[in-house]
Amino acid sequence: MIRTCVRFCLFVSLSASVLAQQAAVTPGTVNNPPVPSTPPPPHTLLDGTPVKLRLTQTISSANAKVGQEIPFEVLEDLKVDDTVVLPKGATAIGTVTEANPKKSMGRGGKLNISITYARLADQEKAALRAVQDNKGGGHIGAMTGAMVATSIVFFPAAPLFLFIHGKDITIPQGTEITAFVQGDMHLDMMKFGAAPAVAAAPTPTAAPAGQAGVYIESTPSGADINVDGNFVGSTPSTVYVAIGEHEITVLKRGFTSWTRKMNVSGPTIHLSADLDKAN
Repeated sequence: MIRTCVRFCLFVSLSASVLAQQAAVTPGTVNNPPVPSTPPPPHTLLDGTPVKLRLTQTISSANAKVGQEIPFEVLEDLKVDDTVVLPKGATAIGTVTEANPKKSMGRGGKLNISITYARLADQEKAALRAVQDNKGGGHIGAMTGAMVATSIVFFPAAPLFLFIHGKDITIPQGTEITAFVQGDMHLDMMKFGAAPAVAAAPTPTAAPAGQAGVYIESTPSGADINVDGNFVGSTPSTVYVAIGEHEITVLKRGFTSWTRKMNVSGPTIHLSADLDKAN
């Protein structure tokens, strides 16, 4: 069992000023979704929206395997336009990215889990991440808030990571965390029981420095979007990628995959994938 007060060894180089900044974070602070400078497009699940999750099984570095899927339960209804799109009790999935059991000479275990996606009410996947701000800047607040609240440290590239001297890591069933929606996701509200309405196509918000906004739609919609082999959302959605070369793939069961290799230069790009039925 992980105790509330647990001794960590963080493999991060932190200056004295950063440590002081961590100490100033108020325990129990809940991150709120970012406030856009302009009204968001209608029917959009916004980037950075918090999703409260609970681990539904105990996991330990003693027997966890890289690539193993870890189930979480959604704790609160998530609404878009006053319609529940992610209901309480829905499933979210994490993936073990590193797992090392304890070793001799007092060397503790490692356990690294990435938060991957939640399953919406229409059965599409909403990509998740473990920190609120994914567009540059520091992550100290998100890391420290998670550490105080759940004894779990969140990193941008290694969302859940623990190291306990001389022991295996065990994250007990019932551990609660907060994940965040990865990228703006435009929703077909009719699939959630909402009345039909005429809406303008979503307009991506301004991309952060060094990144570009890529709006990706497909025919049919509801296809998975992979960027450089990583799931980032479902069509139609706006995703943010670093300037440079990327491989974008659109996948849907029963259809052939659609792939484009491109040099993304920004600030915004619109891609439309016409998917052919598989033979």
